[in-house]
Amino acid sequence: MASQSANLWVLLGLGLAGILLVTRKLKKTIREDFGAFVQRLQLLPPPPPPPPKAPHPLTGFTFAVSDVFDIDGHVTGFGHPDWVKTHDKASWTSPVVTTLVEGGATCIGKTVVDELAYGISGENKHYGTPTNPAAHASVPGGSSSGAAVAVAANLVDFSLGIDTVGGVRIPAGFCGILGFRPSHGAVSHVGIIPISTSLDTIGWFAKDPNILRRVGHVLLQLPYAIQRSPRQIIIADDCFQLLKIPVDKVVQVVIKSTEKLFGKQVLKHENVEDYLRSKAPTLKDFHSKKSNGELKTFSTRLLANVMQSLQRHEFKRNHGEWISLVKPILDPAISAQIYETLDTADTDIENYKAIRDEMRTAISSLLKDDGILVIPTIADPPPKLGGKEILSEEYQSRACSLLSIASISGCCQVTIPLGFHNKCPLSVSFIARHGGDRFLLDTVQTMYTTLQEQADIAAKPKVSRNVVSKEQSAEIAKEKGNQAFKDKQWQKAIGFYTEAIKLSGTTATYYSNRALAYLELGSYLQAEADCTQAINLDKKNVKAYLRRATAREMLGYYKEAIEDFRYALVLEPTNKRASQSVERLRKLFQ
Repeated sequence: MASQSANLWVLLGLGLAGILLVTRKLKKTIREDFGAFVQRLQLLPPPPPPPPKAPHPLTGFTFAVSDVFDIDGHVTGFGHPDWVKTHDKASWTSPVVTTLVEGGATCIGKTVVDELAYGISGENKHYGTPTNPAAHASVPGGSSSGAAVAVAANLVDFSLGIDTVGGVRIPAGFCGILGFRPSHGAVSHVGIIPISTSLDTIGWFAKDPNILRRVGHVLLQLPYAIQRSPRQIIIADDCFQLLKIPVDKVVQVVIKSTEKLFGKQVLKHENVEDYLRSKAPTLKDFHSKKSNGELKTFSTRLLANVMQSLQRHEFKRNHGEWISLVKPILDPAISAQIYETLDTADTDIENYKAIRDEMRTAISSLLKDDGILVIPTIADPPPKLGGKEILSEEYQSRACSLLSIASISGCCQVTIPLGFHNKCPLSVSFIARHGGDRFLLDTVQTMYTTLQEQADIAAKPKVSRNVVSKEQSAEIAKEKGNQAFKDKQWQKAIGFYTEAIKLSGTTATYYSNRALAYLELGSYLQAEADCTQAINLDKKNVKAYLRRATAREMLGYYKEAIEDFRYALVLEPTNKRASQSVERLRKLFQ
């Protein structure tokens, strides 16, 4: 009996070992291509030119393309087997793919997209969802999920995707890599399956900013030009309020990097909602007509509605007949959007075009030739596989509010990875004006290393990070106060300086700055009190003495005012304002 029991345990042990062995083999198979590819192929570049001619710009690089690009002799799959069954092989190769191959790169395959390239999760029940190399339990993001995964898993040097409402930007953010959406119309759409022609752009992924830039130069056919640095980097404060992670994890990384590379004077803050409300009147009027003026909705949420409506309208125009004829089985989330009844009149389409033109003009006016708008790529971390969160209206609204800025305006946008938070990738997005693609690629190359360094610093243990965070948050509040003061918004400036004081009450500058705003409002007692506090903290703060002297003069404390002006002269003998004020007050009381 004991012998039989021993044999049973041996058999069980062998069985478990076999199961473990099989499991390990399966995991190894998954890791080898991460489910990124639907088809392997090879398009080889021409031979390199003989010396002394320069080699092709992309020599030695490999790439993959999303399964929406035509390649001669292969059926373009569009993320659905029914599409493959009902379409012939392509008789030519997309010019974009040909350009890259002729530029020296080798194409090694086609990658998974969402069904009909319509979703944003990256999930595909027909071909399998590619595994996110940066967060295995999370979705990779879509629609160009396989292309992003191929780069993130180091299977290729770069890849091509299609970005309509975030198809490149979202998976780049979720997989922790670079993703570039060029200006609308900058890269030819010929030889790809369209989703929404007014919104579609051909984008690309890379891990290395130099490769991202080099691919951009080939696709955009950019001639040589001197690299330019940004003169203004504008933080979209209200957009960052949508974030579901600590804002400082992203904003402070950008601020510190900017200060280190270009100086504080380059940084600005903007409320995008307020700006768009004033610059895109058709958006407001269009919403009023649709809602009879009953609802108050944020400008970016209105933009999101316009983007989603335009996507559905044009998708149905392109593929509605095929869907009606073939009746493909679609994921419920995608079919709900595609089959949603739309009341889209011709006047609505004209309004969409007017909103697009106003948006493009507004962003160009804000950024000019040398400005960058900084926004979150997406508000939420990558959702878990199989979860329902990404399907919720609130999630979609937050995501599309941010993604619609570039999609509707047609401006170029880049997703930049910034490390991890709670084991999920973090990212930020930079937007440049329509046509500013070279400038945006140059800016990414210039800032990338410093951004990664600052992201590493921000990821340090909590104790030290919290100490830094309060000081940094106070500095942000002060800078906002300074901007409000320049805009002559005195009360708003006081609010920001008060916030800075609450965060760091031992900094004399915050009290002195708030005193100046109080002076502008004629609140002389508050100004005097703030200056006194600033002087207690810093006995050599010349500005605090000058401002307290002004407050005391206005309150009728002339003797004390003269003393303050004189002390300012002791600290700064060449100060003309102090010397002139002393002379003026002395003559007044002779």
